[in-house]
Amino acid sequence: MGVKPEISAYLAERAAAGLPQVWQAPLSEIRENTKQHISLQQPLIQIHSVEHLNIQGPTADLPIRIYRPTDQTNLPALIFFHGGGWVINFLDMYEPALRRISALANIVIVAVEYQKAPENPFPTALDDCFETLNWVMRNADKLSIDLGAIGIGGDSAGGNLASAIALRARDEELTPLAFQLLIYPCNDISMNYKSASDYAEGYGLTTTAMKWFWQQYLPKEEFKSNPYAVPVLARNLRGTPPAIVIAAEFDPLTDDARNYHKKLIADSVPAVYREYPGQIHGFFNLGGVTDDAQTLYSDIATEINAILGRHK
Repeated sequence: MGVKPEISAYLAERAAAGLPQVWQAPLSEIRENTKQHISLQQPLIQIHSVEHLNIQGPTADLPIRIYRPTDQTNLPALIFFHGGGWVINFLDMYEPALRRISALANIVIVAVEYQKAPENPFPTALDDCFETLNWVMRNADKLSIDLGAIGIGGDSAGGNLASAIALRARDEELTPLAFQLLIYPCNDISMNYKSASDYAEGYGLTTTAMKWFWQQYLPKEEFKSNPYAVPVLARNLRGTPPAIVIAAEFDPLTDDARNYHKKLIADSVPAVYREYPGQIHGFFNLGGVTDDAQTLYSDIATEINAILGRHK
């Protein structure tokens, strides 16, 4: 079928803007350019509340946002880690999507602004996200969250962080997590798979950019063999929570998601896989461009509630 027409138009518009690739300009400029992202022009639906807080992380205060769909008590929760190659992006970009998922699934969402590479390479973002999980668990009563129904999730680099947190939570024997939501995760640094060559350029995220992001996050060779940095290297995924794995058809990382799903299944972790035809990396934040983003939010809500055994 090829790339969806609205996505082709979006990619052409991006190309015409002539913005530099991530490795072609100072980081300050690259980060400033993300403020032009189309997600920032999307309308925000009304939900019960969106609370902005700061919590104490291991090395810095961490801004978080708590999305509450209703005034119901003891709701399930999703702790969300945003994407951007561990280097770019910020919570405002995710506000339209997270409000919708909170409302559709009837769950509380807690999103964290973790510290970025290269200034703060691995394991800083991992530690920030893990402390956010611990903070939510410690404060579940106060937050009116069901401690037995807390899941984690994220897109791209956030999917990597969610995969890693699932492993670490298992290894450190935290209260068992209810689910993990992995939206086109980058869990294999080698990128030695077909989609990384088939969709290397021309589909938004490039394979060259992804390799550059990995280098910013993992500047030391020793990091590259750590399963908390590269989750596909984990000897066994058994004991991590049920997974929802999302992929886009035209994405350098399509096979990363497929392969991780296969590893989850092989290691006896219940896991569903959804691949969206005609879509590209980043469509989670393209609610203003493609209807598939809204479909994705609805599908995520349905899959989370199916795992939790509840009707929204």
